[in-house]
Amino acid sequence: MDDREIDFSDIPELDAAFWREAELVRPDRADRIALRVKRSVLDHFRAPGRGYRTRIDRVLESFVKAQRGSEG
Repeated sequence: MDDREIDFSDIPELDAAFWREAELVRPDRADRIALRVKRSVLDHFRAPGRGYRTRIDRVLESFVKAQRGSEG
């Protein structure tokens, strides 16, 4: 679908009231670290191709969220 074909008529304009209520949410910053990982684990995350660091980060983030959920 071309952008010109998209129907935006049901999307309200972002007026001054919207921006008064808007909250700035800054993304969680990533820090560069050195981390020792077993070769088999690294091979697993590298196997699908590019983006293995992102995949590792997502798995770790998922683990952290699960841990926080089980604490409360």
